[in-house]
Amino acid sequence: MITAGPTREFLDPVRFLSNPSSGKMGIYIADEAAKMGADVLLIHGPVDVPIPERVRKISITSAEDMYNAVMKNYNWSDCVIMSSAVADFTPTEKIEAKIKKNEDELLVRLKRTKDILAELGKNKGKKILVGFALETENLEENARKKLHNKNLDIIVANLQSDRTGFRSDTNEVLILHRNGAAKKIPLTSKRKIAREILKIIAMEVI
Repeated sequence: MITAGPTREFLDPVRFLSNPSSGKMGIYIADEAAKMGADVLLIHGPVDVPIPERVRKISITSAEDMYNAVMKNYNWSDCVIMSSAVADFTPTEKIEAKIKKNEDELLVRLKRTKDILAELGKNKGKKILVGFALETENLEENARKKLHNKNLDIIVANLQSDRTGFRSDTNEVLILHRNGAAKKIPLTSKRKIAREILKIIAMEVI
């Protein structure tokens, strides 16, 4: 099971909180895994990248939708790769009608969304659990904390820049393993990085 893309947390019927994730990384991982013979389920938010026909898919919108879809299919999967950019916060309430520009300021109350990775980590068992971390500073330190705190087997971390991270066709990543191993992949296409990630995961299976 692989997740990809952003979520949208609606304030009213026409406005939402989100992020610039294109879903490319997760979609490429899903495509390459299917080519390798895996039975792949891709759970994805709103993306503008075509989903390969060889991949089974579930389309979702919100973080709550993503949580429900992942939990429903978790027992089916042997390996979960959470590459989606799920919103950390969502509005405490959704206004039923379009918000009008009646005031100079608009105060929006937010609440934490469910931490899907942490929930999966609590019930991981023998499954392989892979997380992603996009950072703007202290890349390795923050990634190692996430690897440990959420009981992951592998974490793929990168810094956001013009050539890496959201919406880019390329990336430069640091892959950390629970056993302490680390592999840095210099700037290259996201599809090539997808293949490298799957090679590392395959070593867990063998």
